[in-house]
Amino acid sequence: MTDAPTLRTLLRRSDLALELVSPVDTALLDRPLRWVHSSDLADPTPFLTEDLVLLTTGTQFRDEDSVAAHAYVRRLAERGVAGLGFGTEVHRAGIPAELIAACAEVGMPLFEVPYRTPFIAIARAHAEAIAAQAYARRTWALDTQRALAIAALRPRGLESTLSELARRLDVWVGLFDATGSLAHQHPQTALDAETRQDLAAHAGDLIARGAQATQSFTVGAQPFLLFTLGRGGSLRGVIALATGALDPEARTVVTSVIAMAGLAREQSEQLGRRTARLNRQVLESLLLDDPTLARRVLGAVPPAPIVVAVAEANAPAEAIIEWCERRRANDAIPFFAAEGREGLTLCVSARHEDLITEAAERFTARWGVSEADGYSAFARLHEQAHLALARGTGPVSRYSDAASASMIGALATDEARMVAESRLAPVRRHDEASGTDLERTLRVWLEHDAKLDAAAAALGVHRHTVRSRVAQASALLGLDLSTFPARAELWVALSTLSD
Repeated sequence: MTDAPTLRTLLRRSDLALELVSPVDTALLDRPLRWVHSSDLADPTPFLTEDLVLLTTGTQFRDEDSVAAHAYVRRLAERGVAGLGFGTEVHRAGIPAELIAACAEVGMPLFEVPYRTPFIAIARAHAEAIAAQAYARRTWALDTQRALAIAALRPRGLESTLSELARRLDVWVGLFDATGSLAHQHPQTALDAETRQDLAAHAGDLIARGAQATQSFTVGAQPFLLFTLGRGGSLRGVIALATGALDPEARTVVTSVIAMAGLAREQSEQLGRRTARLNRQVLESLLLDDPTLARRVLGAVPPAPIVVAVAEANAPAEAIIEWCERRRANDAIPFFAAEGREGLTLCVSARHEDLITEAAERFTARWGVSEADGYSAFARLHEQAHLALARGTGPVSRYSDAASASMIGALATDEARMVAESRLAPVRRHDEASGTDLERTLRVWLEHDAKLDAAAAALGVHRHTVRSRVAQASALLGLDLSTFPARAELWVALSTLSD
């Protein structure tokens, strides 16, 4: 790729024989030049643009007038002139010392143009350099477009295309999916974790707004350009480039990649919808405890023993499945997922159960998880997962925890609660009218296996007080609490209303 024409480019042309006179920061010599202009006006700045080289023969300078020379150079610097060329032996022998001093003070590159080099030759040389650079960039763009088209035909064509784009631009390129998660990057280790997190957050904000956009974004000292994928209101991701600017040719290439990526994501989603319908049919087959269809369609299923998990109704099913697909590709974690009538179902091997916990944390969705068993018990595992989700309150609720808690919870229907309230009504009315604490005493007494001393210690009262309260409650309820059936009935009533 040909570099943009600069003052250094002109100074290196041996045929021009230009010689730098004033000491300057070498970075100024690499400043891209727009044009070369000549003028002997005392103040040519109204007719100049920034980033050009001005040539002069010096007829506007008076001998030893350092004030005028300094004012002249300052005006050029303020206008954005990138360098000053002085043609010697035309009107003056050599360059005036006051002009050399003024350029050194301001930091303006000053070079001598020998008598044998016409100004038009310098302008022509720069025009040729601009043409060569433009031709090189057009050639680069065509070669890059061909390389990207070939990359798109490879397996995982979108990822291959983005990696090829990163190599051609020589910058980091990342793809964020519709959830704002980093789905692909090249080079893999170019960015630190904190920078990736900041970019992911910004990409997520762009997607949440739902409008097509191109934005510049800076993390630390590194600038980025972000481009949304898809139509407004239906964004499918963000492409990020670790650069602050693109020339027209590079922007054309990036625009074509964005269009290609948006189309690829849309096609992928269409394929995903067809796959989702097929997976729903596979799920129906598994719920018949028959994995035959699943093995034929999927080729392979997660090795048994398996656990089945179901997500709450508002879980982002498509995003979760896409994330699981990346985990399968990157970490070889087999899974089966389908969005059925009752929500998202996820099946993994018991040894990969942590995948469910990670999904719950990443997408802030609640899950119910079954016990581990084989495919012949899939329907039962699916039911266990739904029961765990219904009973649990945390991000991940396991059936083993819910089942071990109590069987009474399974009986806590609205009808059971009405019966319990009616059964305990005499005690509650007495407590309310007399200010006693019979209901709590009964609960603590039963929790301590109907032992007076232990209950008294827990309540902070004498054991005779506990005995008296239990006897009083027994009379109010019409129950002989010295018998196990009566105590069991009372405990069920208290537990049913404990929520």
